[in-house]
Amino acid sequence: MPLALYLLALAVFAMGTSEFMLAGLLPDIASDLDVPVGTAGLLTSAFAVGMIVGAPLVAASARNWPVRTSLLGFILVFVAAHAVGAATSSFPVLVVTRVIAALANAGFLAVALTTAGTLVAPDRKGRALAVLLSGMTVATIAGVPGGSVLGTFLGWRATFWAVAALCVPAAVGILKGIPARPVREDEPDRPALRAELARLGSPRLMLVMLLGALVNAATFAGFTFLAPLVTDTAGLAEQWIPLVLVLFGVGSFVGVTLAGRFSDRRPGLVVTVGGPLLLFGWFAMAVLAEKPVALLLLVFAQGALSFALGSTLITRILYEAAGAPTMAGAYATAALNIGAAVGPLLAAATLGTAVGNHGPLWTSGLLVAVALLVALPLRGVIADEPERRDGAALTGIR
Repeated sequence: MPLALYLLALAVFAMGTSEFMLAGLLPDIASDLDVPVGTAGLLTSAFAVGMIVGAPLVAASARNWPVRTSLLGFILVFVAAHAVGAATSSFPVLVVTRVIAALANAGFLAVALTTAGTLVAPDRKGRALAVLLSGMTVATIAGVPGGSVLGTFLGWRATFWAVAALCVPAAVGILKGIPARPVREDEPDRPALRAELARLGSPRLMLVMLLGALVNAATFAGFTFLAPLVTDTAGLAEQWIPLVLVLFGVGSFVGVTLAGRFSDRRPGLVVTVGGPLLLFGWFAMAVLAEKPVALLLLVFAQGALSFALGSTLITRILYEAAGAPTMAGAYATAALNIGAAVGPLLAAATLGTAVGNHGPLWTSGLLVAVALLVALPLRGVIADEPERRDGAALTGIR
């Protein structure tokens, strides 16, 4: 694998860390900027909104941009947004920087997913994309807890500066390793943009996008407010927050790895088995949150189940959008980030109620319950393997 590909993965790692790191920083940000923790949770939703809007718009507009220029431009905007966010004392300004960073993230991913396959031989595109997307998985294991540790000892602003610094070698690698050539509009195997957008009219595609949004909403509803749950509800010291995030990250890695063995051939099995377990897990965590050992075990389990189910639904979105090779990733990104935006908003609304810190966990469980009510009667749609010609169209983006 070329060095440029690993540097692109480093940028994805930095961007993934930025997207998830707020779960361990919300109390400090809220205290420093004098806003409630629930209000600080809007930062997660702001990033998700930027991804929702940016993914389809930038994916469409970047079809004909010079590859190196667009990648470098997106990453520099991402760095600048984090620098401003680290320096500001205004919560509204911080919210704006999160939206801008998300737009840059969406643009970068839209171009990087296409570029990764051009850096290797045609028969190694799948491996290239696995390397690229591994940056996101590693972010949940190392980047997010590492950011939480850094924030605990040096403050949340140091974490923002660290994310910006991680992008510098990636920017240098783009300049050195990515050819400055445009993505040609007249590529013979690529459908017109109008034809790709028309795929959104498919009921099957809209169904799996809805399920992906619901499951991700549940994930972010619980994940965003783990920090106050650990310290205030379970009574653990602040230093336990990074460990809890590590457990969730390791669980997510295990879940993605195991689901990868079934999501192509047996997606219905993952949904049928994993869905009810995920539902039970959120409700069990809400009931047992005061017990530290139970909380730690359930955090690991919920990370595994959430990402196993979520990654399977991502795969189904890509299969159902196989006729839209440059927009399929944008559709998956938009669906998942709709969930990432809605989940914390619903969870934050419960914090001031009688259920308190348990509210986000009950919210997660209810969202999974809705997803199961939608999915189980129509599980044949999820389980159906697309036609071979559709699957073949995905070999460059799986």
